[in-house]
Amino acid sequence: MAGGGNADSRSLEQTPTWAVAIVCLGFVLISILIEQAIHFLSKWLKKRKKKSLGKALDKIKEELMLLGFISLLLAVGQKPISEICISKGLGDSLLPCSKEKVLAEHVFDQIGKFLIPGQHRKLLFLEASETPLKRSLATEEPVTGHCAKRGKVPLISQDGLHQLHIFIFVLAVSHVLSCIAIMTLGWAKVKKWKSWEEETKALDYEVSNDPLRFRITRETTFGRRHMSFWSTTPILTWIVCFFRQFVRSVPKVDYLTLRHGFILAHFAPHSKFDFQRYIKRSLDNDFSVVVSISPHLWFYVILFLLLNRHGWFTLFWLSFIPLIILLLVGTKLQVIITKMALDIQDRNPVVQGAPVVKPNDQLFWFGRPQMILYLIHFTLFQSAFQMAFFFWAWYEYGLKSCFHKRVQDIVVRISLG
Repeated sequence: MAGGGNADSRSLEQTPTWAVAIVCLGFVLISILIEQAIHFLSKWLKKRKKKSLGKALDKIKEELMLLGFISLLLAVGQKPISEICISKGLGDSLLPCSKEKVLAEHVFDQIGKFLIPGQHRKLLFLEASETPLKRSLATEEPVTGHCAKRGKVPLISQDGLHQLHIFIFVLAVSHVLSCIAIMTLGWAKVKKWKSWEEETKALDYEVSNDPLRFRITRETTFGRRHMSFWSTTPILTWIVCFFRQFVRSVPKVDYLTLRHGFILAHFAPHSKFDFQRYIKRSLDNDFSVVVSISPHLWFYVILFLLLNRHGWFTLFWLSFIPLIILLLVGTKLQVIITKMALDIQDRNPVVQGAPVVKPNDQLFWFGRPQMILYLIHFTLFQSAFQMAFFFWAWYEYGLKSCFHKRVQDIVVRISLG
């Protein structure tokens, strides 16, 4: 590269010292600002006694450290990996895009360079900043390159490794931002329940839930909502609960009933326990789980990169997975509340005071409530992955590339995300 004729590929031997110093200064200043911002946020969370959010911040710092190691390995191993040669037949297998389409786009791009300067875009296997004589159409390797001399192609070219480097960075940033956005919306929703919590301290609430008052279970507000002809048929129950999640996932009567059952299970009957604050702390704990990218999620990324073959439409079908999981989890939670209501009816058709629900782990899939959180974690990551892949492909190859052939595909993926 040092002796190359391309002025855009100068080495540090041919680069002004002031240019190197300015670029290094910029990276150092940005790194220091990020480090100080994280340190300030950590101290602020400790001062506010937000231990769960502090754990979440530690998870974010771990992700940044992992990202730094990946960046270092990609930078150091860029040249050795690009010199690993494979046969042309093996190099043309399981391509994410049609080879004929890439070649056609390449020819069109080269014509556009001469006819309409500045209007061409990046191609899948050709950088827009290099001349057409520098690279081969299919291999992106110079004719005199290490693998070209042997009649082979590189396992991954240096340009491909650079693009992979960018994708991993975009994925990590997208996942953290999506988790922050989702949890912010969750906190906003929990904040709306504060007014309901305040009502429990009023005299009207104590009168309406007088422990000396006897009522038929079905005649209570909670019973009328969940005990009907459809609640005794499993199929109808799932259908009704599926549509209920779109109207109001947590109505006031469900909140107050679940609150009452939780307090009776852990505290004195007339305790003034702040259930809404407890929900906030639980949400903080959940955030420390979902903000991390666990190893099995990284393996999911690798599996997707393997199966993203041209003609399999893997990218399109995987876009529906977060939506399906989201609807399934929302329906299951509604079904659980309905089953707890039916359990009250089975225990006693007449209640004294407010209905008392008894949560049971067996109401969840495989008796594991944590599975709901794992599914939410995977849903957030999958959604972030889809959005990251979209913006990365847009940045690298343009809006209309082989990854997004039709406008309908773009609309579907953005809408589902």
